Amino acid sequence: KPTPETRPAVERAKIEVPRPAPATKAAKVVEEAAPVAKAPVVLPPRFALQLLRAGRCLLLVELPTGERFQSRDPAYLLLKDMLRAAGLPDSPQIVGEPVRWPLLVRGTMDQGPEAARDFVQGFVSARLEDEPCVCLWLIGLPAVRFAGEANAEAWYRELQVEGLGSVWALPGLELLMEEPQRKADVWQAMRRLMARWKTTDE
Repeated sequence: KPTPETRPAVERAKIEVPRPAPATKAAKVVEEAAPVAKAPVVLPPRFALQLLRAGRCLLLVELPTGERFQSRDPAYLLLKDMLRAAGLPDSPQIVGEPVRWPLLVRGTMDQGPEAARDFVQGFVSARLEDEPCVCLWLIGLPAVRFAGEANAEAWYRELQVEGLGSVWALPGLELLMEEPQRKADVWQAMRRLMARWKTTDE
């Protein structure tokens, strides 16, 4: 009988005594740290963009899943439909690796919106030097924001961007699939712009 009585007493002592102290200390630390952490935190933008070439146009497209397009992706099939409607080759060539932000670089490199804009514009500008295009399609909000320096209000419009020339701002492929009524605005704008890439030498 003494053994079963003494065992739970020892176990209880172990459980009851040490636990409350660290728990309350941890709670205090969290409470003190929370207000300090809130103010300075500015999360870097997160996006993945793929540059493609279709005929005389370049396309900077937001990758809906963050991964490269696969031939049977619904978003990629929609992109092919858009290119066919525009009178452009519907098998666009991939230009370079996807642009992923924030960059996975160690150290204190700036990962904020301005750095993202400079990086994206620099990347596209370098590709344009390799082979110019008559119109750069910016598909998806990150492409419009960080290459075109615009926002959703610019969708369907043609903009002039220093260093990139004429760009056409469009909603992302995923948004066009979720809200098909937007496609009518795309086709309408496309008809106005088609003369830019459909030239007499075709």
